[in-house]
Amino acid sequence: MNYISTRDKSVKATAAEAIARGISDDGGLFVPDSFPHFDREDFKKISQLDYVGRAKYVLKYFLNDFTDEEIDRCVKGAYIGSFEDDKPAPISVIGKNANVLELWHGPTCAFKDLALQLLPYLLTVSAHKVSSGRKTVILVATSGDTGKAALEGFKDVPDTEIIVFFPSDGVSPMQKLQMESQKGKNVHVCAIKGNFDDAQTGVKKIFTDSAVKQKLADNNMQFSSANSINWGRLAPQIVYYVSAYCDMLERGEDYLKDGFNIVVPTGNFGNILAAYYAKKIGVPVNRLICASNANNVLTDFIRTGTYDRNRKFFTTISPSMDILISSNLERMLFELCGNDDAKVREMQASLAKDGKFTVNEEVKNRFDELFWAGCCDDSATLETIGGLFDEYGYLCDTHTAVAMNVYKQYVETTGDDRPTVIASTASPYKFAKSVLSAVSDRESNDEFGNVRLLSEVTSTAVPAPIAALESAEVRFNDICGRDEMLSAVYKSLGIE
Repeated sequence: MNYISTRDKSVKATAAEAIARGISDDGGLFVPDSFPHFDREDFKKISQLDYVGRAKYVLKYFLNDFTDEEIDRCVKGAYIGSFEDDKPAPISVIGKNANVLELWHGPTCAFKDLALQLLPYLLTVSAHKVSSGRKTVILVATSGDTGKAALEGFKDVPDTEIIVFFPSDGVSPMQKLQMESQKGKNVHVCAIKGNFDDAQTGVKKIFTDSAVKQKLADNNMQFSSANSINWGRLAPQIVYYVSAYCDMLERGEDYLKDGFNIVVPTGNFGNILAAYYAKKIGVPVNRLICASNANNVLTDFIRTGTYDRNRKFFTTISPSMDILISSNLERMLFELCGNDDAKVREMQASLAKDGKFTVNEEVKNRFDELFWAGCCDDSATLETIGGLFDEYGYLCDTHTAVAMNVYKQYVETTGDDRPTVIASTASPYKFAKSVLSAVSDRESNDEFGNVRLLSEVTSTAVPAPIAALESAEVRFNDICGRDEMLSAVYKSLGIE
């Protein structure tokens, strides 16, 4: 297996090169040029392993130039001792067929931990293979959860610096505090005046600027990314969908005789793309259900075939999904266009110039075969949180609630009630004020008062990483304009 660019498939890279570079020089994203296929015997073997074993089994097929010893060291370093009970991706069953895949039992209480505890190890190995001696600068745009997970994963990693940009008014108070109080000598955090799309566009612009890359090279540095544009972020996410399938197999093969669906609360399309890749390697996924909040650009695209970011941007109570430019959709387009890089270049150019593009009928039909899409607003999100708690005693966050609401829409619309995995992406305590308002009429004047009230009202425990934030010292309070991001990068790195 090698890696090719979505915008020029003649570009070839090893796994280490793809991970170290983060993005292709042409602005395209790296994807495998072939995929493994797992059969029933593979899944039987994987089912007998713990999460570390499952990750090693799957990842060895995607890390083509890593030795078994390197993969072993990376996976064990990432997952042993970092997650509650050493179980990174447990399932809670709600009702008959809703399998809630809880991906938030790690150090930052968000699903990004599953990839971002591993990525620093992968990147360190990759850098030694392809660019020994240079310092790696991790540049990140975040809509909330990626920033803290990346900061936590890369803090004090030798020969790295990490710089995170987040929208000043586009993350929850808890997400903001998590980032601004981050410890580590090599970490840098800056808010921007704008939304996540502004931050993401700015980071991509910096990444692909040849003059900037040369300036870093002159200072013995090079860029890489911890966003899901980096293949090292996506590959670990495939693992937890494989693991979920293996866990459900314990209920007997009859339970999954017709396959199962996966629902993902989606903004940047990375998490649901990983679910598609799990299907591609053999996991019997029937339908991928894309759940959006009021920023429903993906819902409209999947239903109509036209992607149009020229619309009102909403700041919602599920801020990690407040995105109008879904970067990882480019990988899916490349796949469903039959690896036609020219078509992808044309669509991305149209998106950059006019803010929209339309796929042809053939590609639209392929999307229809794989995906179903729905959305809900903040009011419906809160109703879903309250309803789940009242009926099942299950407490979820605002993003998972969007997924649960769209899951219900899907079943009511299609009548398809087969077993379903719902990706639960964050602890409810990261959005305590909103979640509390859905289950109680009590409230506090401060964020941690709401955390304590939520615990009292629901008889659930506050995650230790959240509780520890109450006494955390704020280290970063910089803010810059969208056009000042490069200057902020140079300042963080001490480059004139």
